[in-house]
Amino acid sequence: MKLTVLVDNNTLIDRYLLGEPGVSYLIQEEGQNILFDVGYSDAFIRNGNSMNMDMNNLDSVVISHGHMDHTWGLFYLIKYFTEARIEGIEYKKPDLLSHPWSFLPKTVEDEEIGTIITEDTLARYFNMKLSKEPVWLTEKLVFLGEIERNNDFENKKPIGNIHINGDMTEDYLLDDSAMAYKSKEGLIIITGCSHAGICNIMEYARKVCKDDRIADVVGGFHLLDPEEEVLNNTCDYIKSNNVKLLHACHCTDLKSKIELSKSCTIKEVGAGMILEYD
Repeated sequence: MKLTVLVDNNTLIDRYLLGEPGVSYLIQEEGQNILFDVGYSDAFIRNGNSMNMDMNNLDSVVISHGHMDHTWGLFYLIKYFTEARIEGIEYKKPDLLSHPWSFLPKTVEDEEIGTIITEDTLARYFNMKLSKEPVWLTEKLVFLGEIERNNDFENKKPIGNIHINGDMTEDYLLDDSAMAYKSKEGLIIITGCSHAGICNIMEYARKVCKDDRIADVVGGFHLLDPEEEVLNNTCDYIKSNNVKLLHACHCTDLKSKIELSKSCTIKEVGAGMILEYD
């Protein structure tokens, strides 16, 4: 599997690419081109163009959850597809895979923090595949669906509200999901923001993939000025489960990275970075 970071808060020092507070990765596995999240703007497309990556040849787009820093780029992807049609450029209609609640309205004090494109509009440009259950995209790569939440220290506070069938309720981000790849060295876990809890995600990935080894975790850990209990328990989980490597990025602050580095090897991440796994 090859994973290219199209968007992150940071960029690599030696690559003249755009950064923004969002996430987007291009995953290439078994001949499949899979776009994981689309960031906040068209930065993922512009960075992809700089790296000679064709967004007209996507097999799947996977959305980790419905927040704007992971979904607003869908507007620009639809624009990209539309322009390709007008110019007579062939484009493949990709699958759009996510939790069924990812495209419901999400608000904080009446301000929209969720997707700005309706599910009906998305269905014109994508084959909609919304699932709470795990979905295998290849023999070794899986979308985890709705993450089981079994520990007592993660995801205890809602973020705004979600609007379901006209009713508004506190949003605990049940739509937050991730992906996992079964490498020879163990699981490679790919996250967006980890609102479900990075430890919950790792534990559920181990269950779904039937492999207790975690070789690497790439993505946001939702550790921004975390409570001491959360950070300490996260570090303890990582250490006790012999996690080999972390590529913590996006919504992971410096303090958290420093503490995580005491439990596991941690690497920098930035737009333009390429990771490969057997």
